[in-house]
Amino acid sequence: MERYNRNIALIGQDGQNKLLSAKVLVCGCGGLGSFVIANLAALGIGNIGLVDDDSVEISNFNRQFLHNTIGEKKVLSAQKWINTFNPEINTKTYETRLNISNYSDIIKDYEIIVDCFDSYESKFLLNDIAVKEKKILIHGGVSEFYGQATVIKPGTPCLRCLFDYVEDNVPKGIISPVVSVIASIQAVEVTKQILNLPNTLEGLLLTYNGIKNEFKKLQMNKSSDCICNY
Repeated sequence: MERYNRNIALIGQDGQNKLLSAKVLVCGCGGLGSFVIANLAALGIGNIGLVDDDSVEISNFNRQFLHNTIGEKKVLSAQKWINTFNPEINTKTYETRLNISNYSDIIKDYEIIVDCFDSYESKFLLNDIAVKEKKILIHGGVSEFYGQATVIKPGTPCLRCLFDYVEDNVPKGIISPVVSVIASIQAVEVTKQILNLPNTLEGLLLTYNGIKNEFKKLQMNKSSDCICNY
C-alpha cells in the first residue's frame, strides 16, 4: 500500500480498498477522458473500462497527453498508458461507438459511468442510458474557456431536464487547462460516490469560466416533461 499512502492518510485503508474494488467506465478517451483516466489510475480505481472508437490525430496533442502515436486507437493507447503507469489496475477496452444496440453488454458490469464524450448527441444518449439503467453518471463538458460538471443519479435531474436540445455545430477551440479543471472535478465526484462522501454535485450544475476564474453552482430542477421519466 506504499503507493497509496497519501490516499490512505486521508481516506483510510478501508477507503482505499473501496477504490481498488470499484468499477468505473470512462466513455470517451480524448481530452476529458485523458485527464479523468490519469486521475483514476493515480487514485487506484481498480477496474477501469474504456469506450471510444476514435483514432489518435495530431490535433489531439494539445490536450490529450495519454496518446503519442498517430493512427492508434485511443482505447488501446489509453490502456497502454495505464498499464505502464499502474499495472495493478484491471482495464477493459471497448473499441466501438456506444449506441442503443450495444450498450447493455458494455455498461452492465460498471457502477459509475464518466461522460467524457465530445458531442452532445453522444452525451444525451449516455444520459438516457444511465437514467434508464439506474447507473451513476458523472457528466462533464468543455468548450473554449468554459466547462461544466454534474452528477446524475436515480431520482435526480438529468441532462434532458436541463437542456431541451443542444446542437453540435462546428467544433470550437479548447485548451488543455480548461479540460483538466473539469476532468479533475469529475474524478473527485467519482471518488465521493465510491466513498459515499457528502456535498456531491447531485442536482447541481457546476460551471467554470476560465477567463474570469469563476465557478458557479446552479440548481437543477427535475422536469415533469423529461423523456427520461421511466
